[in-house]
Amino acid sequence: MTEPLEIKNIFSLRGFNTFDIEAKTQYFINLVSQSDYQAATKSKLVRENPCFILGGGSNVILPDYYDGVVLHPANSEIKLLEQKDGHLYVEAGAGTRWLDFVNHCIDNGWYGLENLASIPGCVGAAPVQNVGAYGKEAKDVIHRVHCYDMADGSQRWIEAAECGFGYRWSNFKGEWKNRYIIDRVVFKLEEKFNPDVTYKALAQALADRNIDHPTARQLADTVTALRDSKLPNPSEIGSAGSFFKNPIVDSDVFETLRKANPGIVAFPAGDGRQKLAAGWLIEQCGWKGRTLGRVGVYEKQALVLVNRGGCTASDVRQLADAIIADVRTRFGVELECEAIFVNSEN
Repeated sequence: MTEPLEIKNIFSLRGFNTFDIEAKTQYFINLVSQSDYQAATKSKLVRENPCFILGGGSNVILPDYYDGVVLHPANSEIKLLEQKDGHLYVEAGAGTRWLDFVNHCIDNGWYGLENLASIPGCVGAAPVQNVGAYGKEAKDVIHRVHCYDMADGSQRWIEAAECGFGYRWSNFKGEWKNRYIIDRVVFKLEEKFNPDVTYKALAQALADRNIDHPTARQLADTVTALRDSKLPNPSEIGSAGSFFKNPIVDSDVFETLRKANPGIVAFPAGDGRQKLAAGWLIEQCGWKGRTLGRVGVYEKQALVLVNRGGCTASDVRQLADAIIADVRTRFGVELECEAIFVNSEN
């Protein structure tokens, strides 16, 4: 017999979002065990109310009040499933902090996650968002995903090839949105450490440290230092990390932009396209370090919006819209928010 779900009413979410917004939800359910996931996806409460899955809250902007059910994955076990042909298949619970997962793997000699060190959030969000940094993405290491169907409570494994991974994208954000809740992820890692230092800023940071042949720990530490130099510490300043996606444009559009803006920052995105640095675009529009009401643009990185104290989702939306409008006017490029604005229609 499964234990009954613990359902909390009018629950504060301030400790569950890195933007430090004082938000509340009508119902809150902590998912710790497999029976919790099963019970939640089959419960009348979940079936009849809007639901939102909230992990580490590092990529969301919460409303003052969410009139529905917030489901919070809190299972955090990590286990090695199999070693085969130089690969290690490692399973992690959706509620595992990504930072803890990466460190655990490095400490155990399971390699492939080093470039993704210190990304905030939890394991369950990795396949949804296809998190990435410094030349690597979650899709490079995800093997398969286990989830529960919100419609009927059934469970299934989804192979990585089925997930439709793209730049900060997966089918979990598209056609499967609101359908599945991820409870664990299996990663395909390596027994042998093969550092990926192709990302220019990372290679330069290693050179600055006089590291020619980094260990896994040295690589992860260098990535962490790079992130810390650009992004605020959520325990000190509320933010959602990189707020906007880097827009991808066709080659002809890029050439037009480059001629008008010789210093434009961009990276190859395949098929002749270019990925523009959103932070550079925003900075050229004069937003870096500026404040609008109770929210502002981070002084060290224009890609980051920060809570100046007591801000709300509407404050953040107002600033984001102003930035998007200015970039559109100056460059003819449309920025898209990477952070998710949550409402009862999500």
